[in-house]
Amino acid sequence: MSELLTRGVAKTLPKGLGEKKLKSGDKLRVYWGIDPTGTKMHIGHTIPMRKLQQFADAGHKAILVIGSFTAMLGDPSDKDSMRKPLTRKEVEANFASYKKQAEKVLDFSKVEVVYNHEWLEKLGYEEIMQHTSLFTVQQMEQRDAFEKRLKAGSPLGIHELLYPMMVGYDSVHLDIDCEIGGTDQEFNMLAGRTMQKALGKREKFVLATPLINGIDGRLMSKTYDNCVYLDDEPSDMFGKVMRINDDLMETYFECCTGIPMEEVAEILKGEPRGAKIRLARELVTMYHSKKDADSAEMHYNEAASGDVPSDTPEITVKPGTLLIDVLTEHKLVASKSEARRMIEQGGIKKDAHVIDSIEATADAGAYKIGKRKFVKITT
Repeated sequence: MSELLTRGVAKTLPKGLGEKKLKSGDKLRVYWGIDPTGTKMHIGHTIPMRKLQQFADAGHKAILVIGSFTAMLGDPSDKDSMRKPLTRKEVEANFASYKKQAEKVLDFSKVEVVYNHEWLEKLGYEEIMQHTSLFTVQQMEQRDAFEKRLKAGSPLGIHELLYPMMVGYDSVHLDIDCEIGGTDQEFNMLAGRTMQKALGKREKFVLATPLINGIDGRLMSKTYDNCVYLDDEPSDMFGKVMRINDDLMETYFECCTGIPMEEVAEILKGEPRGAKIRLARELVTMYHSKKDADSAEMHYNEAASGDVPSDTPEITVKPGTLLIDVLTEHKLVASKSEARRMIEQGGIKKDAHVIDSIEATADAGAYKIGKRKFVKITT
């Protein structure tokens, strides 16, 4: 049992059921579900993934549910407006990207992958009426996200009220002992527990994993652009981790790494910079390699000292090409608008001199883009 119910766990509901089921010695059916509504996964997603893999390694039946049906609607949790519906084709394309990233955490020889459109799209009105009769409008209105939208006068679709019952039916169909999910999914996971009990299935316990904050101190979210992504380049991943608030170190070590907590306690006794370097090296090694971690650390230290890192990439451009175009084409910035913003804020330098015009051409020299990104341009 060890850390299955404790490490990287915010709460288990109802209290005591998880421990009772594990002590029984039975092989449990455990699942984590994800709606592939985008193409990128961040380390916050790895917390429930890591827990699912731990159950698999302990010999339990681990199931990854792909929300191939529910993703077309999108989870309304913590949303202040209705999502734009996705097509099945978009969902499939998103999952292809997700799976490549998830393979860095999950061993798919031990984890079964299933798709919830296989059962949800077969439900008829009679079954849907049976499911909706298990809940009241008042229960749905008490959901934080729904309550806020109702008070603000924002539209709330009837289909959104059905979402908890859709994902709840995943538990019914799979007859689950345990569902893993972030604390933002507590309402949905408990809906599944209610449905299993009412429809004569086994009793399920909910294992809620914590949500983590991103590099700006706010909840890690693609909306805030504050994520450490699994497909970040090694130097970018290293640099992002070094920007995390000091008070988040213990949570990151506990939830995102496998370093024994006794060792984590010793690491945290040292100065914060050393702890961050250890965390950054650990994550880059996990998602890339030790060699990449060595290179990323060297790059970070050189950049922090103000020197142009020795491994700075070099690109050749035609004389007279606008710098904004070069930065965008070579993905040194996310967009031209970001490049303009950075220039206006003095965030781009050439040979230590601030670029102050959005019409600047990409002349030969060493450029620093933001705090940690460098490029050498030749013409």
